[in-house]
Amino acid sequence: MTVYGRKPVLEVLGDRTLDVDKVILADTARGPAVAEIERAAGARGVPVRRADAHRVKVLAGNGKQDQGVLADVVAPRMRPLAAALDSPTPPAPVLVLDGVTTSANVGMILRTATAAGLGGVVVPHRGVAALDPLVVKASAGVAFRAPVLRCATAAEAVEQLTESGYAVYALGARPDTDPGVGVESLFTCELPARTAFVLGGETQGVGADVADLVAGWVSIPMPGEVESLNVSSAAAVVCFDLVRRGRAGRE
Repeated sequence: MTVYGRKPVLEVLGDRTLDVDKVILADTARGPAVAEIERAAGARGVPVRRADAHRVKVLAGNGKQDQGVLADVVAPRMRPLAAALDSPTPPAPVLVLDGVTTSANVGMILRTATAAGLGGVVVPHRGVAALDPLVVKASAGVAFRAPVLRCATAAEAVEQLTESGYAVYALGARPDTDPGVGVESLFTCELPARTAFVLGGETQGVGADVADLVAGWVSIPMPGEVESLNVSSAAAVVCFDLVRRGRAGRE
C-alpha cells in the first residue's frame, strides 16, 4: 500500500509494527523534513530511492498532496480477489464496495470489517476511493492489516464471487426500476455459508450494472423516520449481525 506525504511517511516509519518496503523521494525534495525521513528510514534499514518529481506523482496517484515523498508499506492481508477465491480456504463473509468514493467511509468500513473478523473487503481499483493516507487515517491505521481484496470493478467482483458459489446480496432499498425484485430483512433472511454483500455509494447506492448481477436484496429495518444510513454505519450493522450469527470472526 502506497502512502504519500511527509507526515504520513514519517508516521509509518515510526511504527515498528509495520513493514516498510521502501521510501521514494523526488529529486527536488529537500529540507529538514526530508532529512528527518532519510534518518528515520536509515535507522530502520529501509531503502531510500530518488526519482524525478513526475515519477513520484505518478506513483503516489495524487500530485497535489504527495509533497515529493512516498513509502510502500507491506499490507500482509491484501491480495487479488481471484487469488483469494482460488485458495484452499476462500474468504467468507465478504463485503464489496461499489461507488464508495469518500475516503473516510472506506477507512471506517475497513476498520469495522477487520474488527468483526470478516473474511475480506473487496476494494475495486475503479469507482472507489483510492487506498491513500486519508483511508489509513480514517481506519486508525487498521487499513494496513485489513483483509483487502482487489479487482478492477465491483461488477467484476460480483461475477467472480457468483462463479465461486457465493450468494451475493445488494444492501439497500429495492431499486424503483425493478419492481419485481423483493427485499428481505437483514436480521431474518437465511444466509448460506459463502455470502457477500454489496455496499453502494453515498449518493447513488448500488450501481445498475451491479444490481443486475446480484442474487437478491436485503435491507436494514429502520422503524424510525430515517430514509437511510451512512454507508459506513450500514456496514457496521451488517458486520456485527454476521458476528451475532456466528458467521464472522472465525478466521
